[in-house]
Amino acid sequence: MIVRPRFTALWKTQKGYDFFGLMRMASAVLFAAVMQGCVILNPTEPYVGMTQHEWNEHKPVSRPTTQEKSEPITLAKAIEIALANNPELAAVGCEVNEADAARDEAFGAMLPTVSGKSGYDQYLDRHRLGPPRYTREPRTFSDGVFSSHIVLNMPLFTGGRLINQFRAAELLQVASEHRLARTREELVFDVSSVFFSILAQKHVIESLEFSQQTLKEHLKRISELIHAQKAAKVDSLRTEVRIADLEQQLVKERNIMVIQDRVLMNLLGVAHEGIDPIHVVGELTIGGENETSVEAGIAKAFAQRGDYLAARAALDAQTKRVDAARAGHWPSLAVRGNYGGLWAVDDVDRDGDSSFDDVGSVGLVVDIPIFEGGRIDARIRLEQAKLSAAQERLRKFELQVRKDVETAHLNVSSAFHRVKATEKSIEQAKESLRIEREKYNLAKGAITDVLDAQSALLDSQMNYYQALADYQTSLSEYRLAVGETP
Repeated sequence: MIVRPRFTALWKTQKGYDFFGLMRMASAVLFAAVMQGCVILNPTEPYVGMTQHEWNEHKPVSRPTTQEKSEPITLAKAIEIALANNPELAAVGCEVNEADAARDEAFGAMLPTVSGKSGYDQYLDRHRLGPPRYTREPRTFSDGVFSSHIVLNMPLFTGGRLINQFRAAELLQVASEHRLARTREELVFDVSSVFFSILAQKHVIESLEFSQQTLKEHLKRISELIHAQKAAKVDSLRTEVRIADLEQQLVKERNIMVIQDRVLMNLLGVAHEGIDPIHVVGELTIGGENETSVEAGIAKAFAQRGDYLAARAALDAQTKRVDAARAGHWPSLAVRGNYGGLWAVDDVDRDGDSSFDDVGSVGLVVDIPIFEGGRIDARIRLEQAKLSAAQERLRKFELQVRKDVETAHLNVSSAFHRVKATEKSIEQAKESLRIEREKYNLAKGAITDVLDAQSALLDSQMNYYQALADYQTSLSEYRLAVGETP
């Protein structure tokens, strides 16, 4: 037996060596390789933060302008601005759109698909145009064939994989909506907390300024007493030291207020312009103790807290993913069909007179997994492990919810009693200061007693306003803990 090498036949056609056909084929392959990934019809640009000038030029209407910053802003107005402009809230809103698109994508996977496919093939040897239909059918051969088809693919049975993937996407979309609601609640709490802190800080600064002014007036009285030789020079020096101490404390508290202003502006989602603090208006008032029981608050939290409901929805979605993974063991059944045409476009050699042939087919396709190298079982174990982890995290979440409600309930009660206690101490401190000043004016008291009484009054005022702010903040914390919608 003689074995002849056949690789030279790759270069041969019925007319001999066709180097031009080979070059056309190589050129087409090279062109496809070069153009792959190089042509982007609509490139996506990354986000580039705007400069201050660009911000001023393109500032959205809903955001407050520089003039609006100097106008009074109430808590309700601050919350309204934050809900409209906070970037984190907007980002979570985009995640809701992302989950909605994923749900639509999962739903589309269950529907039939129809696509058009076209192509051109260049052969080294002439290729028959279409399959034979009967004996002695006229034949058409060509080096180049252009094809165009409409292809149908419709899934009939997937073992529940597609429907479970869609249900999981639906639940994740619900979870994203709950996360958005929770982000809104957290933003309202953050804005309220900073807002009340600024109100308290304003009262603290006013108390310091009042104490400083009072000591300056008292210093004048000391000077008069020194001139009348009824007081010592050291009393004046001690008072001046206390005034200087109040001045440095004022600088510190004003700086804290500017920082709080910047925090609030960040929460509102507006640019920082200038160093003047934002003008917030409101009253620090006190209501009553929280009369709702802890257990009632916990039940309300489990029923309406957005983050807890999101965790429950995510857990349910994971159960659907486990079912979708188990469907991998089942065979899948689909309908596939196509219809199109073939055109001989180059170096035609035919017995008949047609350069076109239409082709089509329709049928059922069954895909039966026989050996997948353990990938299906591994996928099932992976999803089951994620499910177990999600169950444990939800259990931890339930404990956290209970702790949050109990802590917030105790904070409301504690802040309420602190306000009541410090409210009485202010009146007592005022009376004590009045008595010490009269004693000093009558030369029956020491300047240290006056300064101590002034310091005690200042401490009482600062503690009172801080307790009021803590009370309002603890109320907001309780509403956040039980998931009350703002």
